[in-house]
Amino acid sequence: MLKSLLITGTDTEAGKTALTTVLAAYCQKYYPQGSWGIMKPIQSGIGDREWYQNLFTLEQSTAEMTPLYFSAPLAPPIAAAKENRQVDLAIVWQTLTQLRSRLDLVLVEAVGGLGSPITDELTVADLAGEWRLPTVLVVPVKLGSLGHAVANVALARQARVDLKGIVLNCTQPRSEEEIANLTPKELIQSLTNVPVLGCLPYVDDFSDFEKLAQIASNLDLETLK
Repeated sequence: MLKSLLITGTDTEAGKTALTTVLAAYCQKYYPQGSWGIMKPIQSGIGDREWYQNLFTLEQSTAEMTPLYFSAPLAPPIAAAKENRQVDLAIVWQTLTQLRSRLDLVLVEAVGGLGSPITDELTVADLAGEWRLPTVLVVPVKLGSLGHAVANVALARQARVDLKGIVLNCTQPRSEEEIANLTPKELIQSLTNVPVLGCLPYVDDFSDFEKLAQIASNLDLETLK
């Protein structure tokens, strides 16, 4: 079984938070006896950390959820520079290691997309590769996503990322025909040689954990083991 799973995307607003929330709801429903947690390693501005804390009761501190926090909603190296601080990845690694030793599973939501900068020298892809984090790539269902998926998978391979699969995400209501036309599963798999684990429908109510857990159960989660 995985001890941690990195959830990243082709860009910001791709649906990383949606997938992380759905997977957390699944863990809560189907593995109540297990221990799991959520980590947003670096956060700039108010956002995902507050979202998860409002939705879930987690056995971890705020510092464990977000080891590095910057006030400005900008890329980490820029936000850190504005506060005359450094992006200290040693703190992030130490926190992740501690969580993995204590919990059965840690869902790690990345900053931005695979190509997003973490420091002046490293991207999310670099970090995922160096830390050997099993990774899922979220691809939004929209025009242009095919090219973005191919480019991000190429970046993942270059950085030696352990890319387990791709999850499509409807950021707005989409019909089956629209999903098939904008992000055809077979074509994505053919172009990337990465399995598509399923598609998240558009969700407008994230308080219905029963529905969220059902959505997660429709994904090919066996591929992640």
